[in-house]
Formats: sequence, structure tokens, C-alpha cells
Amino acid sequence: MAEATAAMTMDKGLDHTIIGESTKSWIDGQKGILEYVGIDIDDLARNSTFEETCWLLFNDRLPTASELDDFTRELRSHYGLSDAMCELLRSMSTSASPMHVVRTMVSAIALEDPACNDTSPEAEMNKALRVLAQTPAIIAGFHRLRRGEDIISANADNPIAIDFLHMLNGEDPGDATARALDVCLILHADHGINASTFAAMVAVGTESDMYSAVTGAIGTLRGPLHGGANERVMHMLQSIPSVDAVESFIMDRLARKDKVPGFGHRVYRAVDPRATFLKTFAKAIAQETGNEELYAMSSAIEAVMEREVGAKGIHPNVDFYSATTYFSMGLAIDLFTPVFALSRNAGWAAHAMERRADNRLIRPRCQYTGPHGTTYLPLANR
Repeated sequence: MAEATAAMTMDKGLDHTIIGESTKSWIDGQKGILEYVGIDIDDLARNSTFEETCWLLFNDRLPTASELDDFTRELRSHYGLSDAMCELLRSMSTSASPMHVVRTMVSAIALEDPACNDTSPEAEMNKALRVLAQTPAIIAGFHRLRRGEDIISANADNPIAIDFLHMLNGEDPGDATARALDVCLILHADHGINASTFAAMVAVGTESDMYSAVTGAIGTLRGPLHGGANERVMHMLQSIPSVDAVESFIMDRLARKDKVPGFGHRVYRAVDPRATFLKTFAKAIAQETGNEELYAMSSAIEAVMEREVGAKGIHPNVDFYSATTYFSMGLAIDLFTPVFALSRNAGWAAHAMERRADNRLIRPRCQYTGPHGTTYLPLANR
């Protein structure tokens, strides 16, 4: 009875299935290359800003100075939360998972958008900007509320990285810290058709709206196999008593064949190109914030892992040094993944708009392995 799917290929994780075309990002896992619209991620991390990177992903080219100014002005016009959204945020349980809160609040942005059902390119771009602009206030506001502190209003004079850290901590960050977060946002902005991006594309494929697509993507990112790796890295670092204990700790894990969080990647067999530059910033911010021992511990773990399993293509990924970076910024560990979502909003929206322009309902098939011809038994006879 499997004739309908007999000619199809089983590909459980869709590793070998191409679902469409995209101009947004390109990955060469064997060589360790990641490009956004053809520009190497290292080049962007050294020279660009998160706002400029968003424009690049949305428009497939770098902006002129006036275009970037206009884009930044429009983005900042959406900063902050309305009184109603603040009240909704205050109604959330302070024991809730931040990712559940972010998912719920992003979905609720649609309730204040009179064009929420308009899927024209202009309306969808406006939705993308609203989500980009308001997610930092959602994350920072919830964290302050659960600490018994007041919400700090957004400041439209600040870039997203600085404004987020100010809303979170109540003070402006140091230069190294602000730049490090901006770089993290660039590095996490897009990464091909990963699980959460695919979820957004599935939603758009039904001709649903941007808010629905991003909400689905956030829920997908929350899964520990996707967005939670840097949290596990930090928990591991906290369980190691000192730099001197790193060698025995890692060797014990390898002997038990336990995975070491932050190493290896589904795509990369060379060093994750996002990790290379982030390591530099992790060191700078650790020095600025007095977390030198944390960085030293991370470096020691990398040295042991490179010696033991580097030849097998297992290298640090972006989550490894982003854990040190985020912790040094003062981020609570359960905010690591929400900040990932803050950044990936750009990629989700870019792919969603790209998909809508050349849409087809995503409808994979499944190989049925259940019974056939089963007789229904009345309830009294079961």
C-alpha cells in the first residue's frame, strides 16, 4: 500500500533536500565559510553593524549612507512597548521561561498592528521592523520585572545593542561590551535554512503573516537541539572549579563519550567561521568586565578539544565563545537564547519575505507504516 511514496526518497532530517532558492546566506561547511549575500561573515563582523546587516539581508545589497540613516530612523521609530504591552509583560509569571515570554509577546505585537493581516511587501517589512525593534524591550523588560525592578524605556538615540544593554542593566555598557554584542547580533543574524528559519518559511508558505512566521520560529529556536547550546556551555563552565581542572574534566567527558557543549556542528567540519572572530571579542569583554578566568577556562577547553578531537572535524562553534561573551555582559544564562532570537529576527524576516515573493505551500510526504483495513469496534465491544 506504499505505492504513492515508493518513488520518493526518505530524508528524515531533510539534510539532502533543497526546498528552494535563496540569496541570503551561503555556508560551506567543509571550508568553514559563511557569507551573507556574498560578503564573508568575518568582513561583516569587523566592519559592519547589526542595523546595516539587517538592511543587507532585507535588500540583498549594502545601503548607501542615506539609506542606512533612513532605515535606522524607521527602525527606531518602533522602539519600546506601548502601555498595553507593558501591562501584558507585567502579567507574565516571573518564574516563566524567557523564551516562552518572548514567543508570547512577539505574537501579541500583531494585536496592535492594524495591518496585521496585510501581507503586501510594504506591510510585511513594517512587521519585520516592529519585531526587530520591540524584541529587545521585551527581553530586557521581563528580566527587570522578574528581579523586582521597573521597566526602562527605550531610547531612540541608541543603536539596538547599546539600547538593549541599557534597558537590561540600567546603565550604558562599556565600548568593548557594546561592540561585542553588536558583533554577536551580526554573527547570529542568519544561517541558511536552519530549523527555525524553515519553520518561518512553512508558516509563510500557507500565506500566513510575518508575526505568525516569527512566532513559530521562536518556538522552534527554543528547542535544546537548536538554540540552547550556549546555555549548556555556560552551565558546563560553571561546573568546572578552576582552569587547572579543565584537563581532567574534559578528558573524563570524552572517556564517557559525553558530548562537550559548544563543539561540533551539523554543517561545519572546519572551524565555525563565526567562532573565529567572536573569540577575539570574548577575550576583550572578559578583560573589560573582570572575567579573565572564565575566558582562560574557555581557551583551555578549546586547547584540549583541539588536541583530542580536532582531527575528526570537531571544533568550537559559535555557541562556545558566545557563552563567555554573554555572561561577561551580565546576561542571565536563560537570556542567551532570547538574545539569539533577537538577532535571528533579521534572518527569519528576510527569508519569509523572500519566500513570499516566490511561494509554494510546503507539503512534504510521509511514509505510512501503520496497519490497513482495520475494523472499527463499537465502544461496548472493546
